[in-house]
Parts: sequence; C-alpha cells; structure tokens
Amino acid sequence: MNNSIFYRLDWLTLFLYLILVVFGISNVYSTSFEQTFTDLFDINSPAGKQIWFFICCLISLVPILYFKPNVFENLSYILFGISLLSLIGLFVFGKTISGATSWYVFGGISIQPSEFAKITTALVIAAQVSAFQTDLRKLSSILKISFLIGLPSLFILLQPDPGSVLVFSGLLFVLIREGLDLRVLLISGVMFVLFIFTLLFDHFSVSLVLAFGTLLVYFFIRRKHKKLKFYPFLVVLILTVGFTFSVDFIFNSIFEQRHRDRFNIILGLETDTQGVGYNTNQSKIAIGSGGFSGKGFLQGTQTKGKFVPEQHTDYIFSTIGEEWGFIGSSLLVITFALLIFRIIYKAEKHSNVFRRIFSHCLASMLFVHFFINIGMTLGLVPTVGIPLPFVSYGGSNLLAFSIFLFIHLNFDANRLREW
Repeated sequence: MNNSIFYRLDWLTLFLYLILVVFGISNVYSTSFEQTFTDLFDINSPAGKQIWFFICCLISLVPILYFKPNVFENLSYILFGISLLSLIGLFVFGKTISGATSWYVFGGISIQPSEFAKITTALVIAAQVSAFQTDLRKLSSILKISFLIGLPSLFILLQPDPGSVLVFSGLLFVLIREGLDLRVLLISGVMFVLFIFTLLFDHFSVSLVLAFGTLLVYFFIRRKHKKLKFYPFLVVLILTVGFTFSVDFIFNSIFEQRHRDRFNIILGLETDTQGVGYNTNQSKIAIGSGGFSGKGFLQGTQTKGKFVPEQHTDYIFSTIGEEWGFIGSSLLVITFALLIFRIIYKAEKHSNVFRRIFSHCLASMLFVHFFINIGMTLGLVPTVGIPLPFVSYGGSNLLAFSIFLFIHLNFDANRLREW
C-alpha cells in the first residue's frame, strides 16, 4: 500500500476548493477590470492581491498536511489564547475600515484576526467536547461551551462586526450532532421568530397572541392529561413575553443604525432603494439582468458601471449572476453544496471525536457564510458584511478558510492512523 500523504488525500474536496477559488479570482478580476490591461500579479489590484494570497494558501498546504493530527489537538487552547489576544489587540493597534476596527495593516496588507478566530474556536470546541467527554445534556457543559464561543464573539461584536459573530451560530448544529438537546435549536428558532414578529407588530400584540396560544395548548393537552399542572406553561409564557419586551432594547441599543435600517427594509417596514437599500436593489438588478446564460465574462453592464458597491467582496454573487446567468449561479451553488456535503460525509467516517467535531465545524461555518452571503445579494436577508468563502475578495478570509479546509484534509488523510 502507498503510504504517501498525497495518495491518501481527498482529491475531490481539493478539486472543488480549487474550482471555487479560481472562479472567484476570475470574478474579482471582472469587477475591477479596466480596458487598460494590468498585470494579473499586480499586488495593487484586487485580483492580483487575491492571487498572491492564493499562492500563500497553496504554499501552506504541504506543511499542514505533514503535521501529525494530534499537534492541532495539543495546541488548540494555546492557539485559541493567541487568537483572543489578537482580537483584543485590535482595540489598541487595529485600523478602522468601514466603521469597524477589525484589521491589522502591515505595509498595505490587511489581516483580519476574526477570520482566524473561526479556526481556533473550532479547535477548542472540538478539544473540549472530546477530551473531557463533555455531556452536552448538562447545563454546566452547555455553559462551558457557551463561554468558549462567547469570548471571541464578544470581542468581535465590540469591533463592531456582527456579521462575523453570526457565523459562530453555525456551531449550534455541530453541538446538536454531538448530543445537545434538539430543544435548544427549537428554542433558538422560536426566539428568532418572536424577534421578527415583535418588530413587525408590537410586543403587546405578540404577548396577547402568546397568552392565547399558551392557554389553548394547555387546555388541549389537559383534555387527555387531567392532572396536568399549569405552572410550567405559565413560566414559559412569562419568559417568552419577557423576551418580546426586550426586543426593543436589543434592536435599538445593540444593533447599529445601518443594521436596523437593513432589517426594516427586508421586513418591508421601510422602502429605500437609494440609501441603505441601494446595494441590495442594485444587486438584484444585476442578477436579474443576467438571465438564463448571462451576458458573458467581462460583459456585465452593471458590473462595468460600478453600480453595485462592494461588488468584489460581499456582493460578488451579483457579478456571477449577471455575467454567468442562472446556469453559472446554479453551478456555483451546486459546487458549494457538494463541498459541504463532502466534508460532512468525511467527518462522519471519523472514529476520533476531536477530528469529527472539527470537520463538522468547518462544514457548518461554510454553510452559514454561503447561506447569508447569497441570501443578502438576493435581498432575502439583511446585509451584514459576510463574504462568500473562496470566491469573494479578501485575503484573510481566503487564507483562513483554506487553512481550515487543509487541516480537515490532514485529518481525513490520517483517518485510519492514530497518533
């Protein structure tokens, strides 16, 4: 049997990754293309900078593959601590760009530590759950995990960068896979629905509906269970009503004005196609104009006219929709779906709990990025500044998710080996 790491490598996952990155670079190039041709490797252009970051990713692949898998587990808490220090250091040494102090700048190169915090958080969660055989049905275990996720989330939120914080919500799916009570997901879903309904109506109306619904459910169940007590239903009612009364505070005090405006537009409470809703409106126009087969590479009129702000980063999908049409957009979605399902499939083959959890974290975070980014370009979710991994312009995001994926490839290639 060939013992080479490259013989055991999951080449399908690597192939899907390469397709996404190359396709992404071509679309970043399209968004910044001028008639005067510039060198593809010009570090002063978005496409050139992305290419150089991609080269760094490929260089990092070989050493990452040759690390023994247990190195990542042994260093998980140290790397997590370094990551937290890098997030804290932003408040002293960071540079503010677009209202968020999220970057270190070194000679024209910007590094966003929150992207790398996703990797270290996945490592420490995997280490915590696997090494200590954490029982996720216990409140103490849930609090420990919540603390580990909450620390980087807090520092990122203070930058402020709520979009990156949302990505950590994907870890909920991983924890449910590892034994967390499914009711936690149900409660989270109910809270989200209550939050939206309270914004759409008002907390008093929602509270009345909750009270009526609680009584209805109680009397319906009590018909079969005569000794059923009412106080558990009353406690649930008090908690849910209390949450609805906190929505105004959360929305007006924690969210920034730009986030409030975007929520209001998505929910139909405001109409603004020239102000805060301009990006989304232009994005939908660009995607719609692409039709079935698209206008062709470098032929997008919305793209060439620079009508969509931040098109090479958060709104890269609008370029794909315009120039590659429904066919190209669908192929991108299918490629992403294949990559995520492939990672999940490989994760489930692990007998090592640490490696399985880490790979599931990668799949979950990729999914959240993918879902929110495409959703906001289509106007289905509020714009929160989340890039499309491997496709959007952004060196930190590309490098971080590439390293994330390469560690997964390392784990998979050594799946039958215990070190």
